[in-house]
Amino acid sequence: MSCLRHRCHPSGSAISWLGRRVVPSVKGFAMRVVVTGGAGFLGSHLCEKLLERGDQVVCVDNLSTGQWENVDRLRGYQGFGFVEADVTTDFPVFGPVDAVAHLASPASPPDYHRLPLETLAAGSRGTENALELARRNGSRFVLASTSEIYGDPLVHPQTEEYWGNVNSIGRRSVYDESKRYAEAVSMAYRRTLGVDVGVIRIFNTYGPRMRPQDGRVVTSFITQALTGTPLTIYGAGDQTRSFCYVDDLVRGIVAMIDSDAGGPVNLGNPIERTMLELAELVLRLTGSKSSLEFHPLPQDDPTRRQPDISLAGDLLGWEPRVTAEEGLARTVAWFASRPAELIAAADSVAGAQFEGHDLAAASSGMLRSA
Repeated sequence: MSCLRHRCHPSGSAISWLGRRVVPSVKGFAMRVVVTGGAGFLGSHLCEKLLERGDQVVCVDNLSTGQWENVDRLRGYQGFGFVEADVTTDFPVFGPVDAVAHLASPASPPDYHRLPLETLAAGSRGTENALELARRNGSRFVLASTSEIYGDPLVHPQTEEYWGNVNSIGRRSVYDESKRYAEAVSMAYRRTLGVDVGVIRIFNTYGPRMRPQDGRVVTSFITQALTGTPLTIYGAGDQTRSFCYVDDLVRGIVAMIDSDAGGPVNLGNPIERTMLELAELVLRLTGSKSSLEFHPLPQDDPTRRQPDISLAGDLLGWEPRVTAEEGLARTVAWFASRPAELIAAADSVAGAQFEGHDLAAASSGMLRSA
């Protein structure tokens, strides 16, 4: 086995932790990568991409917001292992590790509203535990941070040098501040202990495997359009986001794993759309006759969000390739193939989802019954 940088452990060995036993794995894998939060939307796509290119993957997830279905679809790959564990404890991964991709955290509004303390713990203790795993193994460590670092930005588009405009005590702060701390402790490990840390800031991403009730605007619009209910617009609908298809985003994460860049590096699609433009596109792609329903803006909802991805191009040779029309069409098709889930989620995504705790409560109930 050739030992490219970050591509194998000096011993050349590879083992996989499955359940509560250590099982020898077939030699010949390029890397052994631990993906925390690997049963989630982004994490499962990352696991799959790594497996497809010949890496061995250990997925760590406590399934609080991740889905067993995402793990189950990966079990057919040789070299895949799953650890059901909470990253805020000393989770059991043994044997050589070449890279750690730390994605574990509730990431959608209803999830981090429902799990505020757990979200803060994932960003603090969870990040520290993942960093310790990387430090012990001399591994590459990639932190999946977020564009929420920038809050409601006063600089547009957002470059990595911008420090942000955030409310540190608002309802969204449990997620925003957990990621800000995660970045701080990761960079402290890089500067003080020499850990090979790289930080990416992920902007709005969408695609198959998202949950219809996860509270993100793309999933809400698609669920509402396909079930014939009004699409919820906050404010006048002129606030903007930039939407990146999941395949593009995962290519960027893999490129960061393979690099020695420290970052932070923005990953996202720089094409900016208003919420009204997105709603009109979803209605066109679904052929839905749903109306638009307007509600007041939630607290601390950013008015504009657009990444400057120049650094990702310079350091990683990365840029998005999938158009919004193509990516949304794929996502609509995936959601349309799951009518029972759409029907079950219809009530929870109806109306003003963030004026109270209704969506968080509904999400909690659906997760427990899943």
